[in-house]
Amino acid sequence: MPIRLLPANLVNQIAAGEVIERPASVVKELVENAVDAGAHRVVVELREGGKSFISVTDDGHGMNPRELALAIERHATSKLPDDDLVHIGFFGFRGEALPSIGAVGRLSIASRARGAEEAWIIRVEGGERQGPEPTALTAGTRVELRDLFYAVPARLKFLKTARSELNAVVEILERIAMAHPDVAFAVTDDGKNVLRLDAAQADLMKMPDAARLKRLSDVMGRDFADNAVALSVEREGLHLTGFAGLPTLNRATASSQYLFVNGRPVRDRLLQGAIRGAYQDFLARDRHPLVALFLECPPDLVDVNVHPAKAEVRFQDAAMVRGLIVGAIRRAMDAAGHRASTTVAGAAIAAFGFGGTPGVSAPLPTAYQAMHGGNGQLNRFNAGVVQQAMAAFAPLSPEMDRPSGVSHATTQDNAPQQDYPLGVARAQIFGTYIVAQTKDGMVIVDQHAAHERLVLERMKVALAGSGVKRQALLIPEIVELPAKLVGSLLARSAELEELGLAIEAFGHDAVAVREVPALLGQSDVKGLVRDLAEEIAELGAALSLKEKLEDICGTMACHGSVRAGRQLLPAEMDALLRQMEATPHSGQCNHGRPTYVELKLSDIERLFGRR
Repeated sequence: MPIRLLPANLVNQIAAGEVIERPASVVKELVENAVDAGAHRVVVELREGGKSFISVTDDGHGMNPRELALAIERHATSKLPDDDLVHIGFFGFRGEALPSIGAVGRLSIASRARGAEEAWIIRVEGGERQGPEPTALTAGTRVELRDLFYAVPARLKFLKTARSELNAVVEILERIAMAHPDVAFAVTDDGKNVLRLDAAQADLMKMPDAARLKRLSDVMGRDFADNAVALSVEREGLHLTGFAGLPTLNRATASSQYLFVNGRPVRDRLLQGAIRGAYQDFLARDRHPLVALFLECPPDLVDVNVHPAKAEVRFQDAAMVRGLIVGAIRRAMDAAGHRASTTVAGAAIAAFGFGGTPGVSAPLPTAYQAMHGGNGQLNRFNAGVVQQAMAAFAPLSPEMDRPSGVSHATTQDNAPQQDYPLGVARAQIFGTYIVAQTKDGMVIVDQHAAHERLVLERMKVALAGSGVKRQALLIPEIVELPAKLVGSLLARSAELEELGLAIEAFGHDAVAVREVPALLGQSDVKGLVRDLAEEIAELGAALSLKEKLEDICGTMACHGSVRAGRQLLPAEMDALLRQMEATPHSGQCNHGRPTYVELKLSDIERLFGRR
């Protein structure tokens, strides 16, 4: 067949396939144009999640008739004044969005330039344009799209339900809004309000971090604002700011990780991998932190022109960017000390069944009925709760009979608990949990989880210094393993020795452990070696053990920490509390679970209907 030029409408439809995938793609392009136009308020109206109607109205600087006519031409833009594809300071800069939208739907653009006496409108249907002609509009620009993909009906089959398309629109708008707390955003669908984000007040805008955190709180929830640590780091022209959530505030997916490069929301595997690495020894592998990071860098160090959708970027020095993110988050976590998220206490209150809005007391009859199941018989679940509460308070009255599993610690009410953030140990219950009294409440500590974190942090300090000290076993521990695991373990024996674990072959299906890390004390050597063998086999030959140092140290720490069920002396419990206060990250164990729950006196009083 002979070579020929494609007709203009077909070229536009092909280009639209790269830019316009669904209603959310249309909203993204139009809202970014509004922000580029200096808008202070952007309103999005949808019908059927945007499948039948999309409208974006802004109060930006608007366009005159000549600019309107040019706006729907391919590769026409006002955002590259110097024809420089390196130093790009706007969201939309390729000149593809509006002509692509007009090629697949019924598009109309009404605009009134600032200071102009009248507004103008232009229409495009399936690539054919009409106008511009005068219309009525107070200021700014209003873009309407009807019947998305009517010109390419095959694409309609790939759209999801109206609810799914609406959710995608809201997600896109929230990402854009995070980077612009000075702009108000609103979304309606079929006449119903779906999203409203007010612009930050003028006094708040004088504090950029506070304004940004307020907007992040509006999008990600109050929990994030209450449990986020600010970060700000500069290195070689790169400036990273934002907020990182405490590890104990985590989710099952990475959907609450927001990344911005020069104000542009992006999805980048490099940045997501850096976040995963920064939280590596704080969270289990199936849990994800909440993070909002804003990276500002010289335009010549990043390429935003990778894809028409502009959601991907490439860095000139990717390793430096990754190192900057990992270092900044870890320093922020260090600064957080032993903090655990406030959601931990909230979950504890809710578990009693008497939870609710803080400051609102539960009526006593409701609490009474909950305990007795409404029929005079003690409800089995709530009976367990009551028994645990009785066990915790029993040590405070020496003359009372204590249930089994409760260790008497101290009854000295004049102990200086006010001097310690985690208080003074009062009891140990079930051989696992330490109950401490603080100045204005109580703390319940999981002794195994807390000591596990302390041991891990000590191992990391030792590795960064003179190395892990080893302790020789009087009698070598023989650990039987499948031959395959024995081989993979012995192949890494030199690296294990640097971590304080000395092993050697003992036949084909066993290894002999000669030395163990001294700080592990009386640990479960057999269990430790079995777990390490399985982890090393899973790593494969491509990764060195040092690259997974936190995982390996975490496994060692787990086996070397105080076990659940071990009775502790009062001095030992207090020593554990003081170490937690002095150790970074002690608010969560190596798997992201909280090591302690803090209940304020007001929370306790609310449980008993006193508030």
